[in-house]
Amino acid sequence: MSQSSNASKPPAPAPAPAPASGPTAPPPPVPTSTDVARLAGVSRATVSYVLNNAEAVRISEPTRRRVREAAEELGYVPHAAARSLRAGHTRIVLLPTSNAPIGPLYSAFLNELEWALRRLDYTVVQYGSLGLTGDEAARAWAELRPVAVISLGEITLSAHNVAALKRAGARAVITMGPVGVPGAHALVMNQEEVGARAAAHLVERGRRRIGVVVPEEAGLELFSAPRLAGARSVAGAEVEALPLAYSEESAAALAARWRGLGLDAAFAYNDEYAMLLMRAFQDEGLRVPEDVAVIGADDLLLGRLLRPRLSTVQIELPTGDHLASLVDHAVREPAEVTERHDLMAAAVIRREST
Repeated sequence: MSQSSNASKPPAPAPAPAPASGPTAPPPPVPTSTDVARLAGVSRATVSYVLNNAEAVRISEPTRRRVREAAEELGYVPHAAARSLRAGHTRIVLLPTSNAPIGPLYSAFLNELEWALRRLDYTVVQYGSLGLTGDEAARAWAELRPVAVISLGEITLSAHNVAALKRAGARAVITMGPVGVPGAHALVMNQEEVGARAAAHLVERGRRRIGVVVPEEAGLELFSAPRLAGARSVAGAEVEALPLAYSEESAAALAARWRGLGLDAAFAYNDEYAMLLMRAFQDEGLRVPEDVAVIGADDLLLGRLLRPRLSTVQIELPTGDHLASLVDHAVREPAEVTERHDLMAAAVIRREST
């Protein structure tokens, strides 16, 4: 008797087991300061003092190390909101991000400031404020309840805005820029001095007809307008404003019409625009400095590597530690009387391009 054709087929694979229908395992409990204290063999108060960097309480370094190691082992992180409720304020320093492109000099300065504030146990929060008015920005910043606000100046604040921030818990509002705001501490960066130093140097070198580059990039007018005004304040200088975009095409177009402008020198706003313009001059057959003297600002390393080497206005800014200490003092000892601090000095570095 013949076998059925199905008899030669391999057996069907067993069905996969159904997933368990029971409840998922609960997440592990969040470690607390009590857990850290138990593991480190100290009190909860000691844990709080160590992790909050309380300097008024003397705790031995071995104990501090034991507490930190216990917190790291358990994955314990202090609750910022709870700490703020106990202290009556946050440790947030709000730093609105710049709405304008900033060069290496200011970028390094702001990075140093952030590190210095962190070492003082502040939490620096960068806030994107592009497109906000003063009223909108103040309301948005106040929602985070910062203990201090450092405004870089792109947003124009009013005394009303400063008062709103202080009502929300800000112990200090600090503005950076050429103009102070009532109720806020003023960190003044005198950009006019940069333009005046550059133009005075060119006049000393016998150059009278000076083109001053005014960047077309949005936001830079906060720096470029006072630098242009500073150049115009120099006796003997005949100054012409020259709009320039940060592109090879724009620089080439300016260089192509340079001979018709009757100018014999250029203050190119900063070193980056100066390097862009110098290359365009050389491509156009203009000699630097014989046909046109060029000076920048910021004293970037690349300017020293050019041939001819770039003359520049060196800008001296305070250290991040110095500015962070000013912020910390304003937070710890808030006062109705605001202070003004001049933040920068400028000096010409003479090189081959002039």
